[in-house]
Parts: sequence; C-alpha cells; structure tokens
Amino acid sequence: MTRISLITALTAAFAAACANAAPTGGTEDTVFESDPAQVKYRVETVAEGLEVPWGFAWLPDGDLIFTERPGRVRIIEGGKLRSEPVYTVPDVEPSSESGLMDISRHPDFASNNFLYLAYAYRDDGKQVKVVRYRYADGKFTDPTIIIERIPAAPNHAGTRARFGPDGKLYITTGDSTDWDLAQNNNSLAGKTLRLNDDGTVPKDNPFVGKEGYRPEIWSTGHRNAQGLAWQPGTGLMFQTEHGPSGFESRGGGADEVNIVEAGKNYGWPTIWGTRTREGMEPPLLEYSPACAPASGAFYNGDKFPAFKGNFFFGCLRGARLIRVVLDGRRVVRQENLLEGNVGRIREVGEGPDGFIYFSTSNRDGRGRPAKNDDRIMRLVPDTPQRAAPKKEGE
Repeated sequence: MTRISLITALTAAFAAACANAAPTGGTEDTVFESDPAQVKYRVETVAEGLEVPWGFAWLPDGDLIFTERPGRVRIIEGGKLRSEPVYTVPDVEPSSESGLMDISRHPDFASNNFLYLAYAYRDDGKQVKVVRYRYADGKFTDPTIIIERIPAAPNHAGTRARFGPDGKLYITTGDSTDWDLAQNNNSLAGKTLRLNDDGTVPKDNPFVGKEGYRPEIWSTGHRNAQGLAWQPGTGLMFQTEHGPSGFESRGGGADEVNIVEAGKNYGWPTIWGTRTREGMEPPLLEYSPACAPASGAFYNGDKFPAFKGNFFFGCLRGARLIRVVLDGRRVVRQENLLEGNVGRIREVGEGPDGFIYFSTSNRDGRGRPAKNDDRIMRLVPDTPQRAAPKKEGE
C-alpha cells in the first residue's frame, strides 16, 4: 500500500472510530453543579456559527482572538463576534485533523504586537510551520517563519505552540502517522520542541550538541499531544496526548496526561498507556476507552475559588470537560463536566474575566452539529439574581 493510500485509509478509519452521539443540548437554561466542590455554574454562548475553532489567545484589552481550522483568524471584540475574519492564512492546507491550529500571544505583546500561528501546509508532502506576525490596527503583517518542515499528515499533526514561564516557545508535534519517527531523534515528528521567540535554539536545550538529536528537541516519544499548560506555583509542564486507535495494533484508548520534562522519552510507539519500560516515562493519567483529549489549561482565576489550581481539558470523542484536582504531581481526584451536553469539546482556557472558555468541535466531520455549531462557550458562576424591589403599596 502506498503512503497516500495508507493515509486515506487511516483518515476514513479515524472518522468511523471517533464519531459522536448528538449533543443532548439544553445547557443555556440549566444550572450545573460540580461535585464534590459544590460549585454551581451555568453555560453561556459567546459566539456561534463557527467552523472548528481550534486555539484561543486573549489580547491585553480582553478581546478574544481565535483560529478556525480551515484557515481563518477571527476576533470577539467587546463580547461581539466580528462578522469577517481578521486574517486568512493563504497557504494553509486543511484536511481531516489538520489545518490552521494554534494561536499564541507573545509574552511582551503589549510592546511588540507579536502573534504566532501554527498550521499545516503542503511542500513536498504535508508539513507544519509556525509563523510570527505583527498584529496592530486589526491587521496581520510582517510574517516571519519561526520553524517549518515539521512532518505532518491529515492525522497526527499536533500542534500546540505556547510560551512557557521561561519565555521560550514550546511546540508539540504529532508523529504524522509514521509511528517510528517519534523515536527517531533526527526528526521533529512526535516531539516537544523548545525555541527562542525568534526561532533560534536555546543553548540550554537538553540535546544541544548531542549527536543524533535535533537541537530543537525538548522531549521525545510522543504520538499526538494537543494540550499544553504549566502548573501555577511549580512551573511543571502538563500535556494531554491522544493514545492509539484500534487499527494501530496497540489496542484502543490509552489517552494520556503527562508531566513533560527536559530530555525525557515518553515512550511512543514502544510503550503506551500503563505499559512501562526502563528509560521511558509512564503517564500521570491514562484514559481507556479513549476520551480524545484536545487541549489543556490551569485555572488560576477568582470566579471559581474551588477550581483554583485545577487542570482542565476538553475531550472530543469523550464529549466533556475533565477537571483534575492536583497536589503538585499527585492526582487528588477527577470530575467530568458537561458530559454529552454540548458534544465534542476542543479548546479550553481561562479568560481575563475569570470565566472558563471552551469551544465545540462538532463540525469537524466526526460530530453531529447543532444548528448553531460550532460555538465558543464559557462557564460562569450561578449567581442568584436579586429580587426586584417592591413598588410602593405592594
């Protein structure tokens, strides 16, 4: 079988395996309760009629700028969705799981106006690149390639690209359905990469100067990590990663949450899920059957005090948010939120208003979209409204 035929077959198999039931709906008029935190919350729709919103970034003025997988960058200004895209990526190549993926704001955006886009394109096969732009006066200008020619495929293309607390840019890459590349350290596939903001390689990367390793590499042995966040206080990097599908002859499920550290090997395709081997890292959490984790964010706001320090991620096939309560590296407990209510959930993040934002992904070819999908939504505390003051004489 040719590689093109194999990729076509894999794409069809993915679509069949990952289809979801229709969302139950009814969220807008429902008060949900988190147990055992006993936090009551509601779900509000922020924007609707979208097409696979993938990544969020908040601007200093509180506006939310986000990507849609077909190649559009859009913005919610003052709580209202601008009808036309802010920018459309000219060379994006969307297919199956890949296309325009992440967007990230430079830590010094207020002074340099830099935004970063990660997306798939075609150049002697499908690849992924990260491009830096200057965003000012509502326009994207001055594109600068930060890194390119990361191996990709319609499936297993990653990609999160986020700045860590050290000011470095971290990028998760998929194995591009060529599983052995995750252990091939001359390849950028199936890795976490670490770069300076201009694309140069930090001198303290773990494999700089080591024969047989690309210097950009921070960690190895990843299948398809799409969630990336740092724990407040400890600075530990948490990633969510998609585990093997049944047709890969490694069983199904085995989705993972990993604490990812410099120079470590996370095992794929040699180990996965709860399997172990010396010199390879087992996951912090494992999910079988698959939940298809697509994001990751720590909550550090003040609107939900009981959630402070908790790790959240959206699930595609699992059609829910998962909340993980942690004590440093130790998992205290977990909770499912909105299970089946809104369908496939992709991105999640804390807004500057302290609310928890997330996006649906029901129009990605594997869901059953409602008429107003896809949507960006948010969790808000259920605050009882004060009764209207009585009129005189009542």
